[in-house]
Amino acid sequence: MSERGDLLVVRDVVAGYGAAPVLHAVDLTVPAGTIAAVVGANGAGKTTLLRTISGVLRPQAGRIQLAGEDLRGVPVERLVQRGMAHVPEGRGVIGELTVDENLRLGGLWRRDRADAARALEEVYQLFEPLARRRRHLGHQLSGGERQMLALGRALVGRPRLLLLDEPSLGLAPRVVARIMALLRQLRDDTGLTVLLVEQNVRSALSVADQGVVMSLGRVVTSAPAADLRDDVDLRHAYLGF
Repeated sequence: MSERGDLLVVRDVVAGYGAAPVLHAVDLTVPAGTIAAVVGANGAGKTTLLRTISGVLRPQAGRIQLAGEDLRGVPVERLVQRGMAHVPEGRGVIGELTVDENLRLGGLWRRDRADAARALEEVYQLFEPLARRRRHLGHQLSGGERQMLALGRALVGRPRLLLLDEPSLGLAPRVVARIMALLRQLRDDTGLTVLLVEQNVRSALSVADQGVVMSLGRVVTSAPAADLRDDVDLRHAYLGF
């Protein structure tokens, strides 16, 4: 494990698209077995941060470590094998495949086929609507079911670190509440570490252990989520409530 038992360490990371940096010397640590919520206005760099951690974007400077291992130059597929799963905004469900086929994609790389099968059944137990619709095509699902499917596919790989981008986008409040409660359950029951990017600040901070506020590509502050909820001046300045 890395600094102070942190599973994920991001130090002085600069990243962006082309010659224009979006992230400016970003520092972030996420202790193992916790949920960290990254919040801030549109354009703050939250999604770029997840894309950089997951290897979709290569950092221009800085370092990223997972359990003490430097991730520079590691291919995306190797990051998955090292225990990182990324559920991007928009969910990435393949509409032409069934629920079961989508879920099995999450475990194709695993050599332990018996445990992959157990992981698949565990996902069906977590998400009962998916179990009832396992033969339905992805495009036949509701928005909430598609989010469950994207999250379930990531969990089939038994990740140590889950990067989750805007899981509440376009979903009814009761579905959002269910997904947030599930993240808390996974943290408590399995020790899963979650880095959550979320526009629904209240929901994110209600489930998170740690809150990270970003603005214009920089981390403004990082503190216990409860402290951020109680900081009226900071909420008004950066979070809009």
